[in-house]
Amino acid sequence: MSDAHTRPDLASAATPRGLLTVIDMQRVFAEPDSPWATPRFYEAAEGVRRLLPAFGDHVTFTRFLAPEKPVGAWRAYYDAWPFALQPPQARLWELTDEFAAHAPHLVDAATFGKWTPELAERVGVAGRLVLAGVSTDCCVLSTALAAADAGVEVLVVADACAGVDDDAHAEALHVMDLYRPLIRVVTVDEVLAMDSS
Repeated sequence: MSDAHTRPDLASAATPRGLLTVIDMQRVFAEPDSPWATPRFYEAAEGVRRLLPAFGDHVTFTRFLAPEKPVGAWRAYYDAWPFALQPPQARLWELTDEFAAHAPHLVDAATFGKWTPELAERVGVAGRLVLAGVSTDCCVLSTALAAADAGVEVLVVADACAGVDDDAHAEALHVMDLYRPLIRVVTVDEVLAMDSS
């Protein structure tokens, strides 16, 4: 299940620097009392904040949403996390206030990976996907691997991501970096230094 909120004239909207895709910077991962709180969410947010001006309009934000009715193995998942079975308009699924104001292009999915047809169209056949957000070891990882399988060049911005804990973050980055040259782990400074012309 996915839903894209994009203008048709902005499809394949990547720049030479790439399409920045900010994964799931939502209240459910930001708020300290949430069962899914990501401890370094606000450190990742600082990295995202630094990246946004360099990409201008060439940014897509994503949101993880619960399905209306879980099927298959997702039933067991939501048995473990029943608090999350809330509708798309629920407060926990909102982007944090800071990023909601910068998200004219939004892709929603009830899957960890956000490599949807809508996101693929925005990146384009020969585009580059620049990933930031949370969590490194789940939704970022799932998105990166699917995009790489589709033949897209993926850059994962390590200091603009955060994991469920520091070890999981580091291990996920290590796994993704094994996919070179399809996936490269980079820093905010390296992305900002890239030629955008």
